[in-house]
Amino acid sequence: MLEGSAKGKKLKITQVRSVVDYPERQKRTIKALGLGRPNWWVIQPDTPQIRGMITAVRHLVKVEPIDDQPELQSGDNM
Repeated sequence: MLEGSAKGKKLKITQVRSVVDYPERQKRTIKALGLGRPNWWVIQPDTPQIRGMITAVRHLVKVEPIDDQPELQSGDNM
């Protein structure tokens, strides 16, 4: 179903720069990712479509991979 990505993988995408003075196409891409202002962040699935949008605005965002499954820390199972 999700070709090109591991099941459960997600990306935390943070907008680090404003879209002022950038082309309209990049502004629309930022909006399609769910962002809108610097320091806003969203979690999106790791799909080829999302990766393509990130590539188009890579100078405006920071991307961190995250695992969808929570990790147990010591003391969490009490």
